Amino acid sequence: MQGYDPGAFPPFAVTVDLAVFTVREGELHVLLVERGQEPYRGAWALPGGFLLPHESAETAARRELAEETGLSERSAAGLHLEQLRTYSEPDRDPRMRVVSVAFTALVPDLPEPRGGGDAARARWAPLRRAAPLAFDHDRILADAHDRIGAKLEYTCLATAFCPPRFTLGELQQVYETVWGVELDRPNFRRKVLATPGFVEPAEGGPRRTGGRGKPAALYRAGSASALRPPLLRPEGRRP
Repeated sequence: MQGYDPGAFPPFAVTVDLAVFTVREGELHVLLVERGQEPYRGAWALPGGFLLPHESAETAARRELAEETGLSERSAAGLHLEQLRTYSEPDRDPRMRVVSVAFTALVPDLPEPRGGGDAARARWAPLRRAAPLAFDHDRILADAHDRIGAKLEYTCLATAFCPPRFTLGELQQVYETVWGVELDRPNFRRKVLATPGFVEPAEGGPRRTGGRGKPAALYRAGSASALRPPLLRPEGRRP
């Protein structure tokens, strides 16, 4: 293009970072990799890496996720990744100027990861024990946690972490796990049942839950994908 000189601008690299969450053993976990190279060799970080010339950011994200965690290409390709934001502080990487496009996902039933590529190891770590991370990944992780919390407010994603037939108590536990708050049971039940298409009564009788009260009714995921009205977190209780 006439008048444009690429050499007039300093070069910089583009990377992708991924904050992938799941619920394991009743606790929110995040996928982490142990860095096998400098900088921050031996430190834990979010999966990610450099964008190749022929790749889009999303393609690079799925490739890096498969390479660094040992997830199959099929598993990585099947994840619903949501672009979080771009991180571009000049000093965020000690090697050179690096701009990162971050993605996040909240996914049930992911396999146990294993290290690969530039990662020495990979593991699911409880979110409450994930920090400190390399680079600015603590900030990315906090932003991603807030994003997935909001996703539960407006979508029916929480039902994917419940059994095919579940009680409202089990559904409430998913919200409490992701949001990190304790919810009022009657209020939660009222809001869920008042939201069209969120849940539907399941076939079969109620299930006893171990307490002295009457057996709990069973539900299944409804036909809706979005919650109208949204199921909002308690005021001032964001992660």
